[in-house]
Amino acid sequence: MSKTDVSGLSQLGRQVDAPTSPEEAVLEKVPNNNAGTDFVVRFTAPEFTSLCPMTGQPDFAHIVIDYIPNGFLMESKSLKLFLTSFRNHGAFHEDCSVYIAKRIVDLLEPKWLRIGAYWYPRGGIPIDVFWQTGAAPEGVWLPDQGVPTYRGRG
Repeated sequence: MSKTDVSGLSQLGRQVDAPTSPEEAVLEKVPNNNAGTDFVVRFTAPEFTSLCPMTGQPDFAHIVIDYIPNGFLMESKSLKLFLTSFRNHGAFHEDCSVYIAKRIVDLLEPKWLRIGAYWYPRGGIPIDVFWQTGAAPEGVWLPDQGVPTYRGRG
C-alpha cells in the first residue's frame, strides 16, 4: 500500500483559524492512490449551520456528500473548515447546498458527485436540496443517503 503525499497541504497537522466566509475557505486535495478504481467516498455533516439571509437566524442541515474520485481525494480537515465557514454566512438553503457541491467539483474534478442537503424547518417547512453532476457510473454501489424525510415529533 502506498503512502499518500500530503506535502502540499497547508492546514492538516497545523493550528488553523476557522475561515470567516465560504469564499475565504481553502479546500485542499490529496492524490488518489487508487485512481482507476471506482469507489464512493461519503462525507456526512449532521450538524451543518448557516444563517438565514433575511432574519439572521440560524439554519440547520444534515448534509451528505457522495463522490467517485478521479485523480484526487478531498482532504477532510479542509472540508470541515469550509463547512464551518458557513456558520456566519447568510444564504438561502439552495445556494449553500449547490455552492458546497460546486466548490468540491471545481477542486477535485471527480467522476461523479451528489449532495443531499436535508434542512430542518424554516417557517414550518423543511427544505431538502439535491444536486449531482450527472448519472453515476454503472457498476458502482451507491448506498441510500439514509436521511429520512422530516417528520417533526409525529
